[in-house]
Amino acid sequence: MQREKLLVVGNGMVGHHLIEQLVAKNAHQRYQIIVLGEERFVAYDRVHLSSLFSGSEHQDLLLSSEQWYQDNGIELLLGEQVVAIDRDKQRVTLASDTQLAYDKLVLATGSFPFVPPVQGSDRDNCFVYRTLDDLSSIKTACDGARTGAVVGGGLLGLEAANALRLLGLETHVVEFAPRLMPVQIDDAGSALLKSKVSELGVQVHTQRATTAITDGETAFHRMNFSGHEPLEVDVIVFSAGIRPQDTLARQCGLEIGERGGIVINDACQTSDPDIYAIGECALWQQRIFGLVAPGYSMARITADQILGGDSRFSGADMSTKLKLMGVDVSAIGNSLGQGEGCQEMVLQDMRAGVYKKLVVNDAGDKLLGAILIGDNQDYDALLQCYLNGMPLPAHPAELLFDCSSLQGSKDAGAIICSCHNVTRGDIADAVQAGTHELSELKSCTKAGTGCGGCSTMVKAILDEELAALGMEVNNHICEHFAYTRQELFHLARVEQIRSFDELIARHGQGMGCDVCKPAAASIFASLWNEHVLDARHQPLQDTNDAFLANMQKDGSYSVVPRIPAGEITPEKLIVLGEVAKQYDLYTKITGGQRVDLFGAQLEQLPDIWQALIDAGFETGHAYGKSLRTVKSCVGSTWCRYGVDDSMGLAIMLENRYKGLRSPHKLKFAVSGCTRECAEAQSKDIGVIATENGWNLYVCGNGGMRPRHADLLVSDLSTDELVTMIDRVLMFYVRTADKLQRTSVWLQNLEGGLDYLRSVVVEDSLGLNAELEAQMNHVVDTYQCEWKTTLSTPEKLARFRRFVNEGDAAATPDYRRERGQRIPVRMVDPKAELIQQTEQEGA
Repeated sequence: MQREKLLVVGNGMVGHHLIEQLVAKNAHQRYQIIVLGEERFVAYDRVHLSSLFSGSEHQDLLLSSEQWYQDNGIELLLGEQVVAIDRDKQRVTLASDTQLAYDKLVLATGSFPFVPPVQGSDRDNCFVYRTLDDLSSIKTACDGARTGAVVGGGLLGLEAANALRLLGLETHVVEFAPRLMPVQIDDAGSALLKSKVSELGVQVHTQRATTAITDGETAFHRMNFSGHEPLEVDVIVFSAGIRPQDTLARQCGLEIGERGGIVINDACQTSDPDIYAIGECALWQQRIFGLVAPGYSMARITADQILGGDSRFSGADMSTKLKLMGVDVSAIGNSLGQGEGCQEMVLQDMRAGVYKKLVVNDAGDKLLGAILIGDNQDYDALLQCYLNGMPLPAHPAELLFDCSSLQGSKDAGAIICSCHNVTRGDIADAVQAGTHELSELKSCTKAGTGCGGCSTMVKAILDEELAALGMEVNNHICEHFAYTRQELFHLARVEQIRSFDELIARHGQGMGCDVCKPAAASIFASLWNEHVLDARHQPLQDTNDAFLANMQKDGSYSVVPRIPAGEITPEKLIVLGEVAKQYDLYTKITGGQRVDLFGAQLEQLPDIWQALIDAGFETGHAYGKSLRTVKSCVGSTWCRYGVDDSMGLAIMLENRYKGLRSPHKLKFAVSGCTRECAEAQSKDIGVIATENGWNLYVCGNGGMRPRHADLLVSDLSTDELVTMIDRVLMFYVRTADKLQRTSVWLQNLEGGLDYLRSVVVEDSLGLNAELEAQMNHVVDTYQCEWKTTLSTPEKLARFRRFVNEGDAAATPDYRRERGQRIPVRMVDPKAELIQQTEQEGA
């Protein structure tokens, strides 16, 4: 029996998923299947394209291989463009004039980037952000470039902006709408996102209509705007949206939507019943779906229909969970609250950098949508609630603060992965059938392999099912290490491992990622206390540690010298004032009793720190996961209520622990009496003086979820107190998870405070001598990281703004706005060029 011919035009993510579904259903026994891909690569993960700028290779993104197609009897033709469809003769024509017949045809042609019809948009060094070849071209153009702009502030636009930033360009985002991500998030959420993106040095310009792109005077391009000053950049990337790739459908007379898109019915058929359309080229009920999950759903429907099934497409979930430039951003369901019957509840904490919005129905018992900015930890619970129609608590506004009441649906039919339509029951069945590794579970069920937003839920269900089977739960730090942070710490300590290359060679696989690299950097710093900018440690650091300063929203940096316990001499105060005046820095006294200097440019940091170190200051480690401050009242030295020298103790504690790197930042406080003026009970380490000695409180913190510290030991002498703090901190450093505050660490310790007390007071594990020795090593090997940097030319080279700037650094001109400096123009004394620049809000 001769097989019918099935042609699939397009080998993107959706087209490939269709082939996977057909193979799973043994469709090759009925059809001769031919796949035509216009690109030269086999299908790849377009969702994670930006990973190419953070160490991944294009091979890491491939979803399959040509061999896989061959092994499954599928003919794959890459680099082949279909130029015409003859519906009457049921054949397609390729650019090479080859003609292929079909009985069934699937159009998975996807979309193409929209480039606004702007004069000059076709100039050299203007790109779109869509394919592997596009990214390769962008990377080449950025070599030697200084500035870049992305036209479009949506999901892909921000990804593109991050790529330019990672390539070392001064980066701008130009958005026509009044806010970033206008399709997914509202004005308030966008404002917070904009501030967070700006903190990373990316300048955002909203409500900008580009009228023309012409030759620049100080850069390759000049972008001219309607009603705004021009912007000069070397590289431009267009990411202003997509348009359905419906050219073939138009040519052969298929029904096309008014604004484009191939019209399909619920069976994913076009106006020709022998031709299907799936993915971003398809228009269903006047909607184009721009995410991968709906495309996958269409692929499953089409595979079933082609083989005689009766599945129907009924729309798809458009929820998304992202980390844009390190910023958590999520949108669930009807996130903008459009239409009737919607009520909104909002939590907006600009100080903490968190925005949450819930959209519920009139009755308040169903979740219709949500927005999360700055904190994605409740995404999984809220998504489960939305997808599965779970009832809300009596007061749904409580979910803005705590979603623990949403335990997740235990129903086997509950949707976990909307990309691949994987239910909780599918995952549980796979685990019970013997799939016990997360990577294998993802490969088996496909859950978590689409947009990746459900990965945390998949891991949680795996852990639950393993526990139910009486098996050990996997809590590996990431896919590159089959160990927890605690286990990696132990391996590095016992085997004297001092570099990431050695760690991954002995105990890991692959190249590492943004999860394990900073965790390893923290472990090495805690153990060996080597300089974080040493050649083998520097690539592991995040932005702040990489430059020993906190980057601010305008791209400048803050300078925070250590002022132990807030005690400072008049001479040092004068130096701070002189430095702030010389470099035009904004000054602020912080809640931790020290002085922050804001607005320093990258190339100014070494000179500023040289002046401060010459005056006797040290780095305050404000940029690192380490001890920030030891807050203190004046104690018995001045206060008539003070019963002991809280100032003296605070200074001693800060000087002792100032070099300790830890899983998260640490804050101390010492109060000279029980009036508690230093607020010691809200700190990681809190000390309160009594008539009988010092009381030690541990594991408190402020922030989004404040926690009072617990009393660990009472009536300690100073020496006993220091010994006890040594033990607590080093036990925390050894056993905490990555980026885990002391408060969460204590809550997660089995046995809690009583267990901690048994370890550090009663020495139940016999560890105290080791803990004390390790802390003494940290204290003895302390170095001011800025002092070391200033004495090392190769480390100082990092603080040049441009590699080829020589000895002359650009001097920025500013106007003032409440202490913040807004750049007006950049004056380069070496080249004697003036470049007009603009920042949002100028």
